[in-house]
Amino acid sequence: MALVTKFLFLISLVVLMNMIFTTQALKSKLTHLEFYMHDIVGGPKPTAVRVAGRSNFTSPDPVAAMFGSVFVMDNPLTVTPHPNSTVLGRAQGIYAMSSQQNEFSLLMTLTYNFITGPYNGSSFSVLGRNPVMSEVREMPIVGGTGKFRLARGYCLAKTFSMDQMDAVIGYNVTLIHY
Repeated sequence: MALVTKFLFLISLVVLMNMIFTTQALKSKLTHLEFYMHDIVGGPKPTAVRVAGRSNFTSPDPVAAMFGSVFVMDNPLTVTPHPNSTVLGRAQGIYAMSSQQNEFSLLMTLTYNFITGPYNGSSFSVLGRNPVMSEVREMPIVGGTGKFRLARGYCLAKTFSMDQMDAVIGYNVTLIHY
């Protein structure tokens, strides 16, 4: 009987220790980030290029004319909105023109990868709709790596400047991660 009691005590202790370590490992962290993304479609060194879209389609409505266009991007992320600002990382992925009328909207699948500073080697991913002409757009964060492992959260995007299709977008990011 004493052997069974010691065995049950040992099992209980192992289960309790596992619960303590699991709880410690799963304590979430909250991180706020602010940076600027430079999306350059024109000029000699674009950071986003059109890879698909309708051909031989014309329309007086510029939104309808761009519907279905898909861009691949590798945009710099900087500390300030100025192009010569310190580069924090790169936003890499695709965006597609997803609205046919009335609203210029993108479907975005992007990973924001950091290459310097305290988040070097870490990334988070955004997947969602971006109604570009809205003053502030909210998009979901659906995952992350490195210091942002298992990230969830949202980012608020606000256009800082726009010149035809080239844009500088300010990001305010809230991440919950482990």
